[in-house]
Amino acid sequence: MSELVNVSEIFGEDVFSDTVMRERLPKKAYQELRKVIDEGAQLTLATADVVANAMKDWAIEKGATHYTHWFQPLTGSTAEKHDSFISAPNSEGKVLMEFSGKELIKGEPDASSFPSGGLRATFEARGYTAWDCTSPAFVKRSSTGPILCIPTAFCSYTGEALDKKTPLLRSMEAINEQALRILRLFGNTTSKKVIPSVGSEQEYFLVDRKKYLKRKDLIFTGRTLFGAMPPKGQELDDHYFGVIRERIGSYMNDLNKELWKLGVSAKTQHNEVAPAQHELAPIYSEANIATDQNQLTMEAMKRVAINHDMVCLLHEKPFAGVNGSGKHNNWSLTTDDGINMLDPGKTPHENKQFLLVLTAIMSAVDKHAGLLRESAASPGNDHRLGANEAPPAIISIFLGEQLEDVVEQLLNTGDATSSIKAQKMKIGVSTIPDFRKDATDRNRTSPFAFTGNKFEFRSLGSSASVASPNVVLNTIVAEAFCEIADELEKADDFELAVHDLIKKLATEHFKIIFNGDGYSDEWVEEAERRGLPNIKTTVDAIPELTKEETVKLFEKFHVYTRAELESRAEVQYEAYSKAINIEARAMIDIASKQIIPATVKAATMLANSLSTVKNACADADVSAQEDLLKETSALLAETKNALAKLAEVADIASAMEDGVDRATYYKDEVLSAMAALRSPVDKLEMIVDKDLWPMPSYGDLIFEV
Repeated sequence: MSELVNVSEIFGEDVFSDTVMRERLPKKAYQELRKVIDEGAQLTLATADVVANAMKDWAIEKGATHYTHWFQPLTGSTAEKHDSFISAPNSEGKVLMEFSGKELIKGEPDASSFPSGGLRATFEARGYTAWDCTSPAFVKRSSTGPILCIPTAFCSYTGEALDKKTPLLRSMEAINEQALRILRLFGNTTSKKVIPSVGSEQEYFLVDRKKYLKRKDLIFTGRTLFGAMPPKGQELDDHYFGVIRERIGSYMNDLNKELWKLGVSAKTQHNEVAPAQHELAPIYSEANIATDQNQLTMEAMKRVAINHDMVCLLHEKPFAGVNGSGKHNNWSLTTDDGINMLDPGKTPHENKQFLLVLTAIMSAVDKHAGLLRESAASPGNDHRLGANEAPPAIISIFLGEQLEDVVEQLLNTGDATSSIKAQKMKIGVSTIPDFRKDATDRNRTSPFAFTGNKFEFRSLGSSASVASPNVVLNTIVAEAFCEIADELEKADDFELAVHDLIKKLATEHFKIIFNGDGYSDEWVEEAERRGLPNIKTTVDAIPELTKEETVKLFEKFHVYTRAELESRAEVQYEAYSKAINIEARAMIDIASKQIIPATVKAATMLANSLSTVKNACADADVSAQEDLLKETSALLAETKNALAKLAEVADIASAMEDGVDRATYYKDEVLSAMAALRSPVDKLEMIVDKDLWPMPSYGDLIFEV
């Protein structure tokens, strides 16, 4: 029985939160820091010293002996270098625990050892981490002991962003500036800031650690490179929202407690569609903090799993043929005084500000669909997008019946005069009270769906940082707002100009709206007729980063420079090639050292058994055994040929220089050779004795947790 927990007492206890700062900082220092956080003012070094000292004392009380500048390089994960608080011993041989404002504000990791896409050469090592005071510091507990983690940005010596956070912060400033222009046009003079709000639903698998350690493919790549489907998969739909097993429930309980202490508002937990698959969803927070907290969530998921003798798999497709894992990025715009710019109200047809925001987003997504698709691209996610499982690779918007009806009224008559009302739901059971249902249904197949007062970007992969899609969303919508504000600010008749602009945007970008089945072949054909891009792989998506219109977009709003975009494209090509190379080499290793020896042993045993039977009884019917031996031998030969071909193309790919040509070769040739090797091996798994097969099966992994 788990110990009882008072959530309100433990929530945020390991966070240097606003409440803690108000209690521990002198009033003047607290007010100056709040001004920096809220308005972007400069922090004086004297105040930084005060904050650093208070932060150090608080962390030491939590048991911390070290601090780290916690940052998010282009690896997609986080990085940290631990420094202790101790200073040089004094004359008595004793040390003091010190932490200065300079140490708080700036750190200096090696910039050349992280992916930079050519921005930093090996001999140009200097880089800086800079304190992001908009995201609170926290104490993270692990086997190294409590560590004070200070969220930071990471840049090169020459000022280029080498991380995920810096562009995100820039994009938040861009959309804040342009969204305020829209609000001011509608007479709002009180809101001082517009903040992108994000909630990241995180899917994951849990498998037994002992079985995991017997799967070299999971260890090396995070996914199974071989594996036949078990007799039962997810076809009975009995796992989704099913009763949570005791072992999984214990894990979720410990995970929640760890996240709550870190201020992560973990709220919803349940079994997902596939066996051994689960989901955790938080309450929404500012995009910057949500990004940090999602990284913390993924780290905690892995760490807590080990404590329960399990392993958390965050790969987008750990099991072929079984539902993969995504991460739904729920995005909205909220003012500092609580106004949600994506709230349609009860009568959206009358809400001109909402309709303008809505059509602006339609415009942004339609204009930059390829760029938004690229923000969700990764080698693992290629197994989902466009594979009739996750939302399709085609970017479209789902509005639902109510808003689509309003938009169609604008298109057909030039005016929207009504909104579909929510109806009462009557179940037909007298003891169940009637309740009001939503004005529109949901659509699980849409990559970008309006869900009440936010948009849900469903294409993101489970292992990805949510920074990239939110950088894109913030910036493309900032551009749309800017173009709208430029036009409306010079209008003579504001009301008429708003009316005409809403209709114009709705008309020009209605092609991006699709409320039907995104998995259907008909939609693929219809999307092509509409001129919507269908970008199926990461290699095909990466060029979106360096298109001239992309460069102009990001440079206009000071989110990325051309060099930063080109470097990210180079990093992604290299990361793609490395990921597929590791998978190919792992397949070669496993097939050579495990699969083929096990199959030879099985075939030898079968041949010996067949010989024994024939010697014992010359008239015995051994046709079944002979057929099985022939099938095994044929599959073994196919496996050896496919293995040789994979080794050949993998060697060719390894010898190529990094870049688009190498990544394309991995996509076209190496992946095909990997599939050709997997096919006979998975068939062999079905006929080789389970005791001889060298690794746990899918059934062992996903049903025996």
